[in-house]
Amino acid sequence: MMLRAAVLGHPISHSKSPALHRAAYARLGLDIAYDAVDLTVPELPEFLAAVRADGSWRGLSVTMPLKAAMAAEVDSVRGVARQLGVVNTVVFEAAELTAGQAGAARLVGYNTDVAGIVNAIRYAGVGPRPSAAILGGGGTAAAAVAALQELGAPEAAVYVRDVSRAAEARAAATAVGLPLRVLELSAAAPAIASADVVVSTLPPRAADGLAGQLAASGRSTAGVLLDAAYDPWPSDIAAAWAAGGGTVVPGLEMLLYQAVEQVRLFTGHDGPLPAEVIDVMCDAVGAPRRVF
Repeated sequence: MMLRAAVLGHPISHSKSPALHRAAYARLGLDIAYDAVDLTVPELPEFLAAVRADGSWRGLSVTMPLKAAMAAEVDSVRGVARQLGVVNTVVFEAAELTAGQAGAARLVGYNTDVAGIVNAIRYAGVGPRPSAAILGGGGTAAAAVAALQELGAPEAAVYVRDVSRAAEARAAATAVGLPLRVLELSAAAPAIASADVVVSTLPPRAADGLAGQLAASGRSTAGVLLDAAYDPWPSDIAAAWAAGGGTVVPGLEMLLYQAVEQVRLFTGHDGPLPAEVIDVMCDAVGAPRRVF
């Protein structure tokens, strides 16, 4: 039987997750089809109802705008996803037999975005106790809050267009114990230029105005910018950051690191994935090979 997995989101056509996952499963010799499914929040319950009883499903990758909604749809949530209330990974676990009949699979939620952000920033060489800022306040920002806490940041500033709409980031900060300031995005340029780490969780093009402010200011940017948006690339803010002398980590790095964890969960692999599997995942999206 052909096994199945998919990435869910809206829009989703730009996603590189299919390339990453397909390369991994091919190298592992597993017959797992991985597709991209365009899905909105209102459509999510019906989709999950349809796949629960299908024994071929092994996992779902979850992207915007579904991460918070998915946390309410799964049967249980594990790890840091429980603290954050944000799920980007769903694993189908076989249900116990009842009266001789196989039940629908249990859906278990995880968050691998945190590991993706932590590893991508560590790979860039960030030191201990970095000053930190986050652009955007949604589901990925919540993961960024947890990642910065793990990286040793003493506090973080979150910049959003509307300070009343950063509930997910605020909740994450409370859950992991990271002091958080929520500020207006319009005031971000001078502050982020001096930060050791900046994580942009804004959608593609949403940081273009900020990039223009950075470029016009002529300020140096000595820190590390992780831009979670990877299409188009380079983004305007990545280009402005690099022009100021800072280090840019493309969102593709974060995507790669979190996908490695997803593949491990979807396949039930015990321990780290073999290096050759990670190599073909890197090759599939044009990322440099690295040691995990």
